[in-house]
Amino acid sequence: MEFRQLGNTGLKLSCVGFGASPLGNVFGSVSDEEAISSVRFAFQSGINFFDTSPYYGGTLSEKMLGKALKALDVPRNEYIVSTKCGRYKDEGFDFSAERVTKSIEESLQRLQLDYVDILQCHDIEFGSLDQIVNETIPALQKLKEAGKIRFIGITGLPLGIFTYVLDRVPPGTVDVILSYCHHCINDSTLEDIIPYLKSKGVGIINASPLSMGLLTESGPPEWHPASPELKSACQAAATYCKEKGKNISKLALQYSLLNKEITSVLVGMKSVKQVEENVAAARELAASGIDEEALSEVEAILKPVKNQSWPSGIQQS
Repeated sequence: MEFRQLGNTGLKLSCVGFGASPLGNVFGSVSDEEAISSVRFAFQSGINFFDTSPYYGGTLSEKMLGKALKALDVPRNEYIVSTKCGRYKDEGFDFSAERVTKSIEESLQRLQLDYVDILQCHDIEFGSLDQIVNETIPALQKLKEAGKIRFIGITGLPLGIFTYVLDRVPPGTVDVILSYCHHCINDSTLEDIIPYLKSKGVGIINASPLSMGLLTESGPPEWHPASPELKSACQAAATYCKEKGKNISKLALQYSLLNKEITSVLVGMKSVKQVEENVAAARELAASGIDEEALSEVEAILKPVKNQSWPSGIQQS
C-alpha cells in the first residue's frame, strides 16, 4: 500500500482510505463481526485511514468503527481517524460553537478514543460559510489546543466553498479538505483547485471515486441527484466495460488514485470482500498501471457529460 503526505500535517495516509459510512447500515445491515473483520482486514492490508461521521447511520457508523478499532488491539498511533461535526441525522445542520464542541465529546465516546486525528465540518454548503469562518473553525481550534483533535478539515460538494473559507481564515488554520464526486472519470474538476490548495498548505482527501454509484455495474441509487443524461452515459460506460470483461468500478478507483497530489481516496467498505477488491485494485495499479485502452474508451463515452455536477446546499448570499 502506498502512503502519501497529507498537506502540512505530517500525517502519512494510505492512498486508499476506509470510508465507514456503510458500517452505519447505510447500504444494508452489517453485523458487528462483519464490521470488525473488514476493519481488521483493511488494517492488515496497509489501510491506516478510517473516516466516519455522526451523521452516518445516525451515530451507528462511529459506534461500529469504534468497536472495530478497539478489537484491532494495536497502538493508537498506528491508525488515523477522521470524523465530522455539524451534520446530524435527527437535528439536521448545526455548526454553532456550542454544538460542535459537544459533538466531539459524543464522537470520542462512541469511537472509544481520547482524540481524533481530523475533525471536519460536514457539508458546509448547507450552513452559513461566514459562520464556519467566524465561529465554527475558532471553536475547532480550541478543541485542537485541548488535545481532542489534531487537525481541522472542511467537507462539501461545491468546490467554491473551499476557496471561500480558505481565503478568509488565517493561514494554517484549516489543515485538510475532503471533496467528493469531483475526481472521478466523469468529473475531474477537483484538479483545477489543487495548485490553490497546495499554495495554502492544505491536504486533499477525495471521496466517492465511483461518483455515488454512477460508475458501477448496478448503477446509482434511485435518489441520485445526477441528470438523466449523466446517468445514462455512465450506464453506457459500465455496459461497455462489462462487455469487454472489465469492471468499471475498479477502473474508476484506479483513475482516482492516479493523481499523487491527492493524499487518499476514500471508498465505502463493509465486507472483507470489498476491502480485498479495493486493495487488489490499488496494488494492480502500482504494479502494472491503469488499463489505458479501457480508460480512453470510457472517457470517450463520458465526454458529452464530462464535469457535469448537480446542485448541493443553500444559496450563499
